[in-house]
Formats: sequence, structure tokens, C-alpha cells
Amino acid sequence: MGNVVTGFTMSLDGFIAALNGDIGTLFKWYYSGDTEVPLEGTGMTFKMSAASARYFNSLAETTGAIVTGRGDFDVSRAWGGKPPFNVPTFVVTHNPPQDWLKPDSPFTFVTDGVESAIVQAKQVVGNRNVVVGGTQIVQQAIKAGLIDEIFIELASMLLGDGISLFGHLGQHVTLERLSVTEGTDVTHLHYRVVK
Repeated sequence: MGNVVTGFTMSLDGFIAALNGDIGTLFKWYYSGDTEVPLEGTGMTFKMSAASARYFNSLAETTGAIVTGRGDFDVSRAWGGKPPFNVPTFVVTHNPPQDWLKPDSPFTFVTDGVESAIVQAKQVVGNRNVVVGGTQIVQQAIKAGLIDEIFIELASMLLGDGISLFGHLGQHVTLERLSVTEGTDVTHLHYRVVK
């Protein structure tokens, strides 16, 4: 069975988006290279540095399911009905959107918390990873001791203000650095959560 991981692009001052949720400038590294990286199932193609492309493709290949929150689902407009990486996606919410409650929906809505969503995701991934997204969902998963690894794409910029991934965690977490990969406009950091 794979690990439960999370990963975000983050500014050097610790923000994953502007206060209005905009992530545009943070994702400059997705388009600052000459290596094409198609995002399966979306029709999108990134152009990254070769080092970033190898790193990104490795993450994509090991992703078996996604667990995220309703806020992430809404902001992304349900990814146009096609979950990232074309994998089963579990959305933690108190109020499932009625438009997506249908037999052919690519999303599973989980109303009994992040732990339940991760358990359900683990049942479908085989030996691949469960990727946890959404700021509040990630914080809940870390507090519950459910995250095994953290991937941070450290963008070469300071946002000055914005949405902090770890700013309201309220507890100490020890990390072991597993790798550092230099890309263009980004440094890829990979950590294991010490439990």
C-alpha cells in the first residue's frame, strides 16, 4: 500500500495562494521550461524544466487517489468534471453538491470526516499514494497523524500575504528531508513526517 502524502506550491514566505485564492504567479514554474508535460485527462500541457518534469511525472505516476475539501472542489469548479491525474477523488464536505450526486460522478463525497475519506481512498489505490489537498483538510490530516510525506514546490518569490498552509497548524511536527530537486523558478522539497 502507498503512502498518504500532500504537496503544494508555496512562496518563500509560506503562502500557497493570494488572499483571494489566486495562484497564478506561484505556478510560473509550470511554464518556465522547455519540457512538455501533458496532464492526463485534462488536455493541459505544462512546459517545465527537465528536472521539474521528472519530479512532476514521478508524483503523477504514484498518485492513486485524491482526498480534498469542498472549498478546493468549488474553487477549481470541479476541475471541469475531470479529477486531476484522472484518479478517484474523495471530497470531504458537510453538504455534497446535488449536481454531482449521480452514478457516473467521478467524485465521492464523504460527510464523516477526513479520516473516513483517507480510509476509503486507501481501499482503491493499491500500492499507489493517496494525495491530500485543500488547506483545512491537510491541516486536519496532519493533526490526526495521517500524513506520511510532504512535497513542497518552493516558488522563487515572496507573496507578502496570502493563504498559509501551515500557519494555523498549532502543533510541532518533525520532518526528515528525503530529497531536494532544483528546477527553474522552483525548488522541489520532499519530506517524511517523523511519527
